Amino acid sequence: MFHPALLAALSRASNPCAALALSLLCGFVVFATAARAGGEAEFLAGQSKSCAGCSLEKARLKRRDLAGVDLSGADLAKAVLHRARLLGTNFSGANLSVANLNKTDLKNASFTHANAAGAMFYESDMSVANLTGANLTEAKMGKARLVRAILDMAKLTEAVLTGARLDDASLRGAELQRANLIEVSFRGANLEGANLEDSGLIDAVMREANLKGANLSGADLFGADLTGANLAGADLSESRLSRAILTNAVLDGANFKGALMPDGSVHQ
Repeated sequence: MFHPALLAALSRASNPCAALALSLLCGFVVFATAARAGGEAEFLAGQSKSCAGCSLEKARLKRRDLAGVDLSGADLAKAVLHRARLLGTNFSGANLSVANLNKTDLKNASFTHANAAGAMFYESDMSVANLTGANLTEAKMGKARLVRAILDMAKLTEAVLTGARLDDASLRGAELQRANLIEVSFRGANLEGANLEDSGLIDAVMREANLKGANLSGADLFGADLTGANLAGADLSESRLSRAILTNAVLDGANFKGALMPDGSVHQ
């Protein structure tokens, strides 16, 4: 269908060349729309390995083998990809808001600058996945495996990652305010400059993690293992460190004002 503005412009065009140009433009729009619709149909029928920019909202792709498929820029809002095989799949710039990706194989997948707000990744394997700049606000990622994943500058505000594994992952400058990080493993992870304000890190494992300059103000670190962690310049004001382990941790320039320390005292 022609856009109303194009139809109006076409009807007003007195110059034959201008009218022809507008007519060709309209024809191109119709052709491109039809081609994309055809591409979506082929993809859903399993006849195509690429659907970049496609409209796949609420598509049901449960258990599908989509390894290596190009879905960059696609609209997959509320799509169901439960238990799908998505090894190396390209979701860069895609819209995956509230999509179901529970228990999927997402190793080496790319989510750079994708919108996955409210999406579900429960028990998914996202090892070595690239989520740079991705929007994962309020995402459900309990028990997900994100070993060596890249989440630099990712937005994980109020995300749920209970029991997830992020060993050796990179989260430089990531936003994790008010995130549920209970029993999460950040062993050897790079969280330099990350914002973990008011996050729940009860019993989290952060051994040898780089938290240099991180914001942990108001965070609940009850029982957290920070052995050998780099907390230089970190803000831990008003945090709870009861029963936390800080053995060999680097604390140069760290701010503990008002924090509840491991020995039960309140830092002045």
